[in-house]
Amino acid sequence: MSELLVDFITSLDGHASGEGWPGFWGLEGPEYLAWLGEQPEATHLMGANTYRQMSGFAAGKVPNGQDEFRPEEEASVDELTQASKVVFSSSLEEPLTWANSTLVRDDAVEAVRAMKSSGSGLLSTIGSLSLCRSLLRAGLVDRFRVVMFPVITGATGEERIYDGYPDVALEMIEHRTFDGRIQLVEYEPRVLEHPPLGFPA
Repeated sequence: MSELLVDFITSLDGHASGEGWPGFWGLEGPEYLAWLGEQPEATHLMGANTYRQMSGFAAGKVPNGQDEFRPEEEASVDELTQASKVVFSSSLEEPLTWANSTLVRDDAVEAVRAMKSSGSGLLSTIGSLSLCRSLLRAGLVDRFRVVMFPVITGATGEERIYDGYPDVALEMIEHRTFDGRIQLVEYEPRVLEHPPLGFPA
């Protein structure tokens, strides 16, 4: 059975990006980049908006506010281009132009449920806030990982991650600091029907 990882990088205040900021908020360091390079092979799941953005980067479209890609950003996009990708969308048309991408028009929750039960590798999300929220609500997420960068983007932050989420209990299974400033936290999530009535002993 496959394992599903929801994987976010965020500002401290929970934004997935910020207007005018470069990738990784310009704060990635050698430890963090080395760790990224050590990640196991995965099939990446995404929705249409993330696909359009990331495939545009792969085709050479530079993010707003930048004149060119930084080497770290190029390397990240190149790795994604080589990876297997599943895109859930009713609006995109085949064939998808980004290499190694498969379009799925079926309901994403049911499709991922089937992928988990019939597969054996790692499934990992890229961006795709509404997709991640739906998969979490359905109880399909095995691991919920957030890498927080040391910046608050109160004025320029975009894509607030946790809006519309259910209440979720999180059991920590991993934590780590990269380059003395970037914080990783990883949890096993459990969606709650209501707040807990008491604290565990």
